[in-house]
Amino acid sequence: MSKRREIRVPDIGDFDKVPVIELLVSAGDTIEAEQSLVTLESDKATMEVPSPSAGTVVELSVKEGDEVGEGDVIGVMEVDSGADESNQDDQKSDPPDQEDQAERNQKVDQSEEGGAKDDSKRSTEKAETASSDSAPSTSESGKKSSGFPAIDTGKRQAKASTASNDPPAPPVPFDSMDTDASALPHASPAVRKLARELGVDPAAVTGSGRNGRITEDDLKAYVKAQMDSPQSAGSATGGLSVVDAPEVDFSKFGEIEEEPLSRIKRISGPNLHRNWVSIPHVTQFDTADITELEAFRKAHQVEAEAAGTKMTPVVFLIKAVVAALKAFPHFNASLSRDGETLIRKHYFHIGVAVDTPNGLVVPVLRNCDRKGLIELSQELSDLSGRAREGKLRGEEMRGGCFSISSLGGIGGTAFTPIINAPELAILGVSRSQIQPVWDGESFEPRLMLPLSLSYDHRVIDGADAARFTRYLAAQLEDLRRQLL
Repeated sequence: MSKRREIRVPDIGDFDKVPVIELLVSAGDTIEAEQSLVTLESDKATMEVPSPSAGTVVELSVKEGDEVGEGDVIGVMEVDSGADESNQDDQKSDPPDQEDQAERNQKVDQSEEGGAKDDSKRSTEKAETASSDSAPSTSESGKKSSGFPAIDTGKRQAKASTASNDPPAPPVPFDSMDTDASALPHASPAVRKLARELGVDPAAVTGSGRNGRITEDDLKAYVKAQMDSPQSAGSATGGLSVVDAPEVDFSKFGEIEEEPLSRIKRISGPNLHRNWVSIPHVTQFDTADITELEAFRKAHQVEAEAAGTKMTPVVFLIKAVVAALKAFPHFNASLSRDGETLIRKHYFHIGVAVDTPNGLVVPVLRNCDRKGLIELSQELSDLSGRAREGKLRGEEMRGGCFSISSLGGIGGTAFTPIINAPELAILGVSRSQIQPVWDGESFEPRLMLPLSLSYDHRVIDGADAARFTRYLAAQLEDLRRQLL
């Protein structure tokens, strides 16, 4: 046979009422003795109310957010009537009434009077005998702690007394720890234990419970999301979990106007974000003396105009980049999706970033190693013009080996361009300036071009990047080197 038994809140220290922050069981659940039923929270600590014995939960009379105090009924359970009655009595958490307390105090007084006052050992034994005959109670010192006192049933107290005469260690309050309690993620001990088993940092989980408390379902949802992510742990491309930007009502601070992003920016934005967070970028800076190059370009502008085009410094950059890619073939490559293979390319397709009214696009000039300066100028002029008109075809922006982003027509001294994956590097060019350069005997005015090379550090080392930019600068400084 079985009988029903009330589940009451045990001693909670010097707090009158504390809120229920989590229900750990439901009606109909089969529970073991000492199994946690609900979680309570004071302003400094959390505690779990244990089951007084094994049985079945009939009902819970509290819900999340309810406030309870010592002795309050939080539920009803059904237990086997054949269980040891004395063990059940030891495990009761009901507070003793005043009459029972007075009777126990009288027993203790009689015991002390009958013993020798100078025999401390004998007095201690009688006090322990009197204590074992009475129901368990919590000391006043436990109630004055800064958080919840350690919860123990009479059965566990008896075992502890048998094993050692040393008093139990008091609970450690949050304010005595090095960690600020307010900085810790809100979660019950059971949820924290589950997080440790799953290898999850609670600080990375967003809680859906009261006051942002992390629940078991929150942990499971987080783990599932990480497993479903295309950039989950072990992915060769890496990945980064970032917190969503906060929703801000800017109209509270003043007048605003909303403008939708252009289609190009909506498409390119996620790709730029992916490339920035998944590729370990490093940027190598250098300068090239283009005094002779610029003189050559201006001297042959007539031939370009006769061919119906304009010769810009970018075409010289394209030819110099091709020469550098031939000298450093691992720059003319891509990393396989699993990150274990380097795919070398034997063609030279160069992308050139074009500033358009709707955003940045990168058309690709193909087989640049087979074309001269005039032909490259014509092709670049055609692609740039159609890019600004929004008439580029999709295939004209794919298949690049290396990209060039030139801001020389606008200004600036240096910048860090974002690699256009699956390429391994990109060259940024800023505005050239006349600078004094020492030639061994005197300073000479020279036209210096700033170079910024961003590269994928998973494949390219810093030393190779420095050699690449030096080689590239040498090609720009003396065009005759490309004939070698």
